[in-house]
Amino acid sequence: MRDRHLQPRLAEALSDTPVVFLQGPRQCGKTTLARSVRVRGDPFAFLTFDRAADRAAAEGDPDGFVDGLPPRVILDEVQRVPAIFPAIKRAVDEDRRPGRFLLTGSANPLLLPAVSESLTGRMEILTLRPFSQGELLGRRERFIDAVLRPGPVRFRGGGGAWRGLVPGLVRGGFPEAVARTGADRRRQWFESYLTGTIERDVRDLANLHRLREMPRILGLAAARATATLNLSEIARDAQLPLTTLQRLWTLLEATFLVATTPAWSANLTSRLVKSPKVMLLDTGLLCHLLGVDAARLTEGGPVAGPVLETFVVNELLKQISWSEERPSLFHYRTHKQQEVDIVLETRAGTVVGIEVKKTASPTASDFAGLRHLKDAAGGRFRRGVLLCMVPEPVAFAPDLVACPVATLWGPAARGASAR
Repeated sequence: MRDRHLQPRLAEALSDTPVVFLQGPRQCGKTTLARSVRVRGDPFAFLTFDRAADRAAAEGDPDGFVDGLPPRVILDEVQRVPAIFPAIKRAVDEDRRPGRFLLTGSANPLLLPAVSESLTGRMEILTLRPFSQGELLGRRERFIDAVLRPGPVRFRGGGGAWRGLVPGLVRGGFPEAVARTGADRRRQWFESYLTGTIERDVRDLANLHRLREMPRILGLAAARATATLNLSEIARDAQLPLTTLQRLWTLLEATFLVATTPAWSANLTSRLVKSPKVMLLDTGLLCHLLGVDAARLTEGGPVAGPVLETFVVNELLKQISWSEERPSLFHYRTHKQQEVDIVLETRAGTVVGIEVKKTASPTASDFAGLRHLKDAAGGRFRRGVLLCMVPEPVAFAPDLVACPVATLWGPAARGASAR
């Protein structure tokens, strides 16, 4: 088992919260992580609702099932039995000892009415994603905390060429996909993954007669990865009513097949009217949906930019889950087409802009969007980072630096600015 950087935060949550929900896409390692956790040295009993007998018992008598559980228990794939959540609420109200229930699920509980209504204030939600680059290398990444803190940062180490990055982009971070060295075997795994998620997880959430439309909608989402979300356009291309597409899209988000990155604005209320960006949670999955292999991605072309940006966004989302600062992640775009791919903002209002480009020879013009963001954020702007294919960090201004993409999982030290 590889170390997962979320493990300390999971153990911390279980030490003071009665119910912890570990959510994330199916087959990203939730069950393995959950079974490795101890609270004061005590292991958790384990039950999975993938097992028909356990599922039938919980559905038939939720209160009796919960009353018969051990003092500490993992309930795996708990979204398959929505009726159990009121029973867990009752049990927690009677005994609020921390670490009683560790729930895992392949659906976002905030989108399940039974969960949000029953366990508000009683449950902490943590999200596990596919392997980060640091987890694959056995290294804890600290990029986010480094760039958000005051003072200069010295980014150390170099980065490889685009050709060296491509195999990891096509492979992605799902444990099973990482374990398969052959491209054809990975392709088969992704195909089975999509079929299983749609046929099981999506069907568990809603009894739909349009499940056969899901692969086509996913393909349309992949083709628009990192573009602003336009559901009307997707509905038109899918030849579906907009109301139907909206319902299906919500289910795709709930099962972590698609996501969106909200827009950032200096005016908090205006974020609500700006379009989010379409994102997929894994570059391996994205490349599979686009039909792109390593050879084609190495050539570059129009797919290279979205795949690279998808990779960086997901690496940052993984790091956010264990960082000290825990910033929110946005994108930035103005009506005059000034844009920044990623904006990190802390609760205190500190802003860091991150631009992603495939270039190995950045120029001052590549920082235009970051300079615009700096003006918009004013004194809250901490720094702008251009992640690209440069071999070594290069400073373009005291608060603007171009860095190798590998800086995301490489060491960063406080002190002198990038050379």
